[in-house]
Amino acid sequence: MRPHDDTSARAKRRGLTLTGIAVLAAVALSGCGEQVKRGFLPHGVTANSSRVINLWNGSWVAALVVGVIVWGLIIWCAVAYRRRKDDTGLPEQLRYNVPIEILYTVVPLFMIAVLFYYTARDESALLDTSKKPDVTVNVVGKQWSWDFNYVEAQTYEAGTQAELTGQPGVEATLPTLYLPVNKRVQFDLTARDVIHSFWVPQFLQKLDMIPGRVNKFQIIPTETGTFQGKCAELCGAYHSQMLFQVKVVSQQEYDAHIAELKARGNNGQLDNTLNREHLEQGQNVSNGGSN
Repeated sequence: MRPHDDTSARAKRRGLTLTGIAVLAAVALSGCGEQVKRGFLPHGVTANSSRVINLWNGSWVAALVVGVIVWGLIIWCAVAYRRRKDDTGLPEQLRYNVPIEILYTVVPLFMIAVLFYYTARDESALLDTSKKPDVTVNVVGKQWSWDFNYVEAQTYEAGTQAELTGQPGVEATLPTLYLPVNKRVQFDLTARDVIHSFWVPQFLQKLDMIPGRVNKFQIIPTETGTFQGKCAELCGAYHSQMLFQVKVVSQQEYDAHIAELKARGNNGQLDNTLNREHLEQGQNVSNGGSN
């Protein structure tokens, strides 16, 4: 009876262990379900987010399918054509295999064409600025901060370099861009000195800021909140401190902030002559920087 009892006890322990593992796995998977759905990208807060996530996930699925096929072929070849004990000399040598050569040429070309199509389609949509925006903001990158010209409102906010002291409250000193929720916003991106890159991770979209050029894109913020932004292009010694914030607020709060800027005397637009380079499209937007 004792061996039977021991076996039953071991079986119960194994059952409890497997149950515990299953429960932990279920909890872990339920916790990261949303992250998995968006391909571990940040939570998107614009109308363009779903397009970016779908392209990202589709690309990874295609890459995973290719990986599984390649791994499978490698394992199959290693097992099916392994050297046996009674093998002598070298295996049969083949100069080429026409069907395989055609397969390995046509399939990658087809996959690249499909990925190119979807990438070009989504890139065109993400950079489409044909619709009239509700708000236009000329964002100026400079070493090592940001200026924001609110074009329609004819007011601005000049930023200064962040000082990362490690103490609480640094966020309050960062340049802050205000945007109204559910309104179409166009960013006219310019650079005063060197190449910068305007990046708010939760917008799931970024674009370079090149001296002498105006790059543009539009978004519709769909959620209120405060979102962190940074320069995504190595631009000099204090690149890591080139930080800003975006506050997506109600239309009333946005109007109040614009009125506050004007009350400070920030009327008009920062002068484009502060840039080191002339803008190719300077006649279309007002641009500027500040010391």
